[in-house]
Amino acid sequence: MSRFKNIHEYDCDLDGGGLSIGIVMSRFNQGICEGLLAACVAELGRLGVDAGNVEIATVPGALEIPLALQNMAQSDRFDALIALGAVIRGETYHFEVVANDSCRAVMEVQLDTGIPIANGILTCNDDDQALARARQKGSDCAQAAVEMANLLRAIGDRSQ
Repeated sequence: MSRFKNIHEYDCDLDGGGLSIGIVMSRFNQGICEGLLAACVAELGRLGVDAGNVEIATVPGALEIPLALQNMAQSDRFDALIALGAVIRGETYHFEVVANDSCRAVMEVQLDTGIPIANGILTCNDDDQALARARQKGSDCAQAAVEMANLLRAIGDRSQ
């Protein structure tokens, strides 16, 4: 339903029925990432995504996430993908490198392949901050993935 007369507006569609979702999770900071994953999978189920249509791949760290996402996107098996990881600030510049490069590469995969990717790679100052954000961010990523898959499907249907 459009808010503007004679203008088509796409509605937010969080119905996950029939969608296929791929998740790539970093094992670095595993406790935090498992919390992200648990919240994400629970929310996907709540949104109607069948458990049989969810695939999870784990990788060593955040910098390996984009390559796994790229392979999943190129497989043509997924309507949307989700990246889950946690980069915790340390005493060196490494935090900035990992945080910036993993985010940039996830965005490149999304734009290069046309498959939406919900970015749930947390970048936090400490473990407590990451733990506090994990549950909500995992859930948010599930919603973003479903919404974007449905939006791109609706745009494609309308253009035909």
